[in-house]
Parts: sequence; structure tokens; C-alpha cells
Amino acid sequence: MKILFPLRVLSLAAVFTTAVYAEGADDLISKGNVFYDKLQAQEALKFYLPAEKLDPKNVDLLVRISREYRHMMSDAPSKEEKVRYGNVAKSYAQRAVALAPNDPNALLAIAITYGKLLPFEGNRERVEASKIIKDAAEKTVRLDPTNDLGWHLLGRWHVNVADVGGVQKALGSLIYGKLPPASYEEAERCFQKAIRLNPNRLMHYIELGRTYAQMGRPADARKYITKGLAMAETEKDDGETKDKGRQLLAKLN
Repeated sequence: MKILFPLRVLSLAAVFTTAVYAEGADDLISKGNVFYDKLQAQEALKFYLPAEKLDPKNVDLLVRISREYRHMMSDAPSKEEKVRYGNVAKSYAQRAVALAPNDPNALLAIAITYGKLLPFEGNRERVEASKIIKDAAEKTVRLDPTNDLGWHLLGRWHVNVADVGGVQKALGSLIYGKLPPASYEEAERCFQKAIRLNPNRLMHYIELGRTYAQMGRPADARKYITKGLAMAETEKDDGETKDKGRQLLAKLN
């Protein structure tokens, strides 16, 4: 029995794979979407990856696969695994943009994925990635001004770049190339826009609160962070976003 069991598992896996590939791409995507909505990345990929073999130029599918690998990146226990999943996510996002350079969701996938990989990059790579993130986010909101995630990403870009000290910016520009200008005021405008477009995402409020904290407006920071913390978690990174909000709130109090 100990010898036969692995063979049986392999046989079942082969049957499952054969059955999956026998289905059409649309049917596979529909089944994957069930797990996509439940934030179950590995289960969704069991259907999305075979569908991608059948329909490799499906931009929406490539964007969805990219998201699932980002979610696996978030759950990965080691830096090496995070980078590996992040790079796979990036490759799918890049394919989507190559096929549809004016698709806002494909551009968002690029911006989000580069942002996820940013902490693991060297200084030169961070400068280049920062430019890509800004360009993709700006193009997203230009193509679709109602895209709240595009405005959110643009706001985060302004906060993150504005957070870099003047001396560090100057040294970085001399060595790696100049970063585009950024400001907390522009970040505030972007997050406020994101909230107006979609008041149901807690990350908009917490990131706006973070921006106000950096601007020396603690009362406004507490107001928006508290609002975000009171909201239900509906997205993959909401728990992590709340943790950061609580930490900042504790410092403000």
C-alpha cells in the first residue's frame, strides 16, 4: 500500500489535469473565478493556468493570474519565495500590457506588482521601478478617471517618494537618475479622489491617514485611520493594512 499510494495520487492528478484540459477556456475561467472571489489563489490557478494554455492572449485572464501570484507572494514564508512569485506575477502583467497597452487593468497589474517587489530590490532597481509604477498609475487614471485603485496607487507613489529625505534623493539622482517630483499634497488629492469613487475600500482611508500624519495633521490622521480600522476586511491585504494603521495610530496617540 505504501508503494501504490503515491502512484494512485499521481494517477488521480493526471486524470484531473486531463479532465481540466478537456474543458473550454471560458468554462475553466468561470470555475476559477469562484475561487478568485474567495481569495483562494492556488485553487483559482488550478483552472486559470490550463485556461491560459488554451487562450494565451486573454488579457483579463493574464491580469487575474498575475493577481493570484501576488497573493501567493503575500502568503509565502521566505523572501526567496516572495520574489519568485512576484516575478511570475510581473511576467503575466507584462504579457497583458504587451497585448493591450491601453487596458487600465493590465496597467494596474504592472503598477501593483512592481510595488510589491519594491522592498526586495536594490537602489537602482527601485528608482527604475518607481518610474514604471508612476507611469502605469498615471496612464490608468488618464484612460479611466473612475478607477479608484489607479488613484490609490498614484497617491501611494507620491507618499513613498515624498517620504525619501532630500539628501537621499539628491544622492540617488546623482547615482541612479532623478525621480519625478512628488508631494504629500498630491497624495492627499489622489486618496480623496479614490474615496469619492469607492468609499468601501478601507485602504483608501488608512493611506490618507498616513499621509496626514506625514503632513503634521494628527487629528485628520486619527480620523481617517480610525475610519479605515472600523471597516470590514474584504481584500487580500486588508489585514496587513489595518496592522500598519494600528501601529501608526498608537504613535499618534
